[in-house]
Amino acid sequence: MVMGEETLQTELLVIGGGTGGYSAAFRAADLGVKVALVNDEKRLGGVCLHRGCIPAKSLLQPARLMMEARRADDWGVAFADPSIDVEKLRSWKDGVVDKLVNGLETLSERRDIRIVRGHAVFESSNQVRLRNPDMVSNVEFEHAIIATGSRPIALPGTEFKSDSRIMDSATALGLPEIPETLLIVGGGYIGLEMGMIYASLGSRITLVELLDGLLPGTDRELVKPVAQEAAGMFEAIHLNTSVESLQEETDGVLVEFNGDVGDEQQKFDRVLIAIGRQPSTDKLQLENTDVELDDHGFIRVDAERRTTEEHIFAVGDAAGKPLLAHKSMHEGKIAAEVIAGKPASFDVRCIPKVIFTEPELALCGLSEEDAHEQGYAVEIGRFPWRASGRALTKGAPDGLTKIVFDAESGRVLGVGIVGSGAAELIAEGALAIEMGAVAHDLALTIHPHPTLSETISEAAEAFLEKPIHTLA
Repeated sequence: MVMGEETLQTELLVIGGGTGGYSAAFRAADLGVKVALVNDEKRLGGVCLHRGCIPAKSLLQPARLMMEARRADDWGVAFADPSIDVEKLRSWKDGVVDKLVNGLETLSERRDIRIVRGHAVFESSNQVRLRNPDMVSNVEFEHAIIATGSRPIALPGTEFKSDSRIMDSATALGLPEIPETLLIVGGGYIGLEMGMIYASLGSRITLVELLDGLLPGTDRELVKPVAQEAAGMFEAIHLNTSVESLQEETDGVLVEFNGDVGDEQQKFDRVLIAIGRQPSTDKLQLENTDVELDDHGFIRVDAERRTTEEHIFAVGDAAGKPLLAHKSMHEGKIAAEVIAGKPASFDVRCIPKVIFTEPELALCGLSEEDAHEQGYAVEIGRFPWRASGRALTKGAPDGLTKIVFDAESGRVLGVGIVGSGAAELIAEGALAIEMGAVAHDLALTIHPHPTLSETISEAAEAFLEKPIHTLA
């Protein structure tokens, strides 16, 4: 057989090997569906595993360790300044990724999923052609799931190149170097997480945000401790500020600002652009199908994740916000079950979101503002961590647990937590919302002492006006 001439026929074609794609493929295979997965990368895992969630958290862990070591002096424990071996740190991160990717590949083989390398473009509603294929050039399918993810947005007039000093988050996570000065454009979760990593490694960070606050769209009360920490770690934070131009030079990047910044022209060793992501749906030739896109390039789907082409589904970032790996995984499993003839629907009351800054910030359900806008009579249960014994023993008194309740029924509408370990606490809030729990359910659930989980029951007790460790 001549390379590139094979046509593969399959019951289900999954396009994309990220969290949504492999979850869909694995679930479908488990349900007896014949699956082929087309991936334009060499290995499974997608953005989250290779250039996002996992590499970032692998670097945030040693960064957080260094932050805690510096604070340990308050406890009477002093450490010398850390010695950073960038090559070893990079190797640690890559090792974590490799372990997880190897696991996915083993699971794929045991499920007898056919993995095909190449970039898929639709020639019709039942066939794709592969560009840059290893072997297969065409795939004919009965059903397809599009899980092509998203990519970083560049500033107008710029593009991301591997040898450029202007980076996207993927390049920054590769640790090409630890620059002496780093400009971060964008005050969202990616900008803040990356800024804290590089600040811990020794870079002097300047961050600019177009709007008037960090983490736009997030409850200001919960953002406050994160903003205070960032202000202490970063050399400068400029709000209401835009970047007018970037000029790459041999020794740095010359940047022209417009806004609340003293010096409107400054030079940095490197620049990280973190202004958001866009769906990777524009190079699929979807015009050869009846699949429809919305005005932002996301694929329109229904509750089953079915597109406007009945036998083609879409999941993950390609199918709309929020752009979160756990949402992609859940959608992938739903689509697979529908294709296998199972009753399934993407019917969720909340999707938790975690921002892995220092301190961590985690959210689920409605914010206080959203609940008011939706017409609820809202009451808030708060528990400040300065009243938590466990928070004080961890040296983390600036946290806050905030629960949004429907004042009439006491039902939990939303939960927000900022503080050490918030990421591990938010699932209880999500479960409460999904199960329609009320304040008494949380308050009457005995939480172990001393733990940070107690702050959830304490916030519920505050709403019920029977707090123990705070005043009503």
